[in-house]
Amino acid sequence: MANAFFSDLLATISERGRTLLRRGDSADTRRGADGLIELCDALLSGRGEASGTAMAREVLDIYRGLDAAGRRAFFEGLVRDFGPDRERLSRAIEEWRAQPSDEDASSLHFASEPRRQELIRRLNRAPGGTGDLVSMRADLLGMMNGHTDLAALDRDVSHLLSSWFNRGFLVLRRIDWSTPANILEKIIRYEAVHEISDWDDLRRRIDPVDRRCYAFFHPAMVDEPLIFVEVALTETIPGAIAPLLAVDRRHLPIEKARTAVFYSISNTQRGLGGISFGSFLIKQVVEELRRELPKLDTFVTLSPVPGFMPWVKQDKDLPLSDEDREVLKRLDDPKWFESPETAALLRGVLEPLAAHYFLKARTPKGRLIDSVARFHLGNGARLERINWLGDLSPKGMRESSGIMVNYLYRLDDIEKNHEVYANDGEVVASSAVKKLLKSEGRRLLDMRLS
Repeated sequence: MANAFFSDLLATISERGRTLLRRGDSADTRRGADGLIELCDALLSGRGEASGTAMAREVLDIYRGLDAAGRRAFFEGLVRDFGPDRERLSRAIEEWRAQPSDEDASSLHFASEPRRQELIRRLNRAPGGTGDLVSMRADLLGMMNGHTDLAALDRDVSHLLSSWFNRGFLVLRRIDWSTPANILEKIIRYEAVHEISDWDDLRRRIDPVDRRCYAFFHPAMVDEPLIFVEVALTETIPGAIAPLLAVDRRHLPIEKARTAVFYSISNTQRGLGGISFGSFLIKQVVEELRRELPKLDTFVTLSPVPGFMPWVKQDKDLPLSDEDREVLKRLDDPKWFESPETAALLRGVLEPLAAHYFLKARTPKGRLIDSVARFHLGNGARLERINWLGDLSPKGMRESSGIMVNYLYRLDDIEKNHEVYANDGEVVASSAVKKLLKSEGRRLLDMRLS
């Protein structure tokens, strides 16, 4: 009710401001990127609350009507014309050099702020402005694509979004069958790990007693989940996704549940890329589940390995013998996993290779290759198990030859694991995973000696 009241209040202020703008005929004639830049200048120059709110709404509406070329021209204009006030910044620098003080440092800080940051703040005051700015940044990210000319603008936008979407503002809500349909539709649409085929499929994931779904929301975007996680309650740690999603599976009595399995985590807003909510989400969901079900003692993921097969196909320095490379050619048969003999041969090559991929392989910058691994290990999880043929879906076979992994969140070890990974780049892994890496070394040694 409070959010609705506030939204109605903003809309009223904005509509009154629109009336003022229409009387002055100031906005209707300003179309296209150049006119939009002029309108942004006017927005920064104004002082009135009603007219400013309406003008901010007008800017966002006109932006929405621009084509891709117009949007890029608008972004370029913000980079070119809305940087820091150079004269003010020069004066602040000279004052700081002449007599350094906390007051002069503060003046220097504010003088160095680009004008576009204040513009973005004022745009955020418009009704629905927060969501529009998130969408605008999604456009910006799409246009950057490795180019640096818009990087300064992206830094300013992401800086403000990081403040507005920090954990203190986010609200955790459970998603179940009673959740409004418009939000459930978005859960179906945004699911990025294991596709939800229809409403029945969604209900199987959120309605049974042994299933949970949670999402983070922001007060300014009350109907837009920012990130959500799907959870299966099981007796033991699973090694394959199909049994968890099976149409005819038997529901587990809740009193028998000992393990919470995070099997799908989906970010929904591209415009919030680089602003991480996932670690907070997992930790808060763990706390929610522990309060509800005190007997739960294991918290684990069942995760895809999206970077594995691209690495296998592109990396020329794989730790493989000539015989191993011949075995890998069997992957060309799309139904290789249906042959027990072929599957056994490939397992002997791919499992140790997967252990090497996680424990040894790195990008040129020294980072783990796999984005999912970086996320969970950075959050303090342990690489617990590599699961052979855990995902036989076309996507799973394409990305990882069916391999899935479990990351274990042992609450007493999360901080220690995080520090080891963050400071030393070391992957905390179970003995079972490390043993696969040793078997790789023994196999290669045997090949060299034979």
